[in-house]
Amino acid sequence: MTRQVESPPQEPTFTLAGHLEELRRRLAMSLGAVLVAVGISATQVERLIAWLKRPAEPLLPQFAFFSPTEPLLAYTKVVLLSGFILAMPVILSQLWAFVRSGLRPRERGYGLTFIWWGSAQFLAGVACAYYGLLPISLRVLLGIGRDSLEPVISIGQYLGFVTAIAFWCGVVFELPVVVWLLAKVGIVTPEWLRQQRPYAVLVLVIVAAIVTPTTDIVTLLLMTVPMLGLYECSIILARAARPRRGGS
Repeated sequence: MTRQVESPPQEPTFTLAGHLEELRRRLAMSLGAVLVAVGISATQVERLIAWLKRPAEPLLPQFAFFSPTEPLLAYTKVVLLSGFILAMPVILSQLWAFVRSGLRPRERGYGLTFIWWGSAQFLAGVACAYYGLLPISLRVLLGIGRDSLEPVISIGQYLGFVTAIAFWCGVVFELPVVVWLLAKVGIVTPEWLRQQRPYAVLVLVIVAAIVTPTTDIVTLLLMTVPMLGLYECSIILARAARPRRGGS
């Protein structure tokens, strides 16, 4: 009696309309997760704001607000950032579920690494902003003219500055994960990344200038330096992730 070999299950193929419907479903699930996480964060908003104010406390013991709606908008920014961080595993899992149908069976096994590593990298970026970039930038910027000027900063401006830096640091810290995945599937190579280094430096500086919430050179440099370091780390990871010749 001959034994039939079962073929691995095939991913469903989609038409353009099917892809759009799948994208809509994944976006809806991600949005739902963010809304739930925002609701949870709203119950802890006072603690979150107290935590975010801590890097400025030695320099700014008191904040102000200049319009009736400013505290509400400031609080909203905080709960949105917190909700986005909490929902990151769900967001990345939905992103992976959307793109996995276009991957080969071997490549679909990278999903769990992508989800949890990507979530950890985003959190690491937020931590880098909070413990590294924010204290340095605040110390430098608020120290200018300190002897003759008294800083009066609104809570909305401060929290907007903090949440923007934290969010974009989290985003740029995803670079090694993205490059590792692209190297795994054979789209990029470490040699190509090294060749593109001069252009990458220019692009990263431009990106840093776009995402920096202020126009000062101090914050721009503080955003650019970690991005350049992440690019170099990405080259190393691409070398480690390169598919082996003749292997799976």
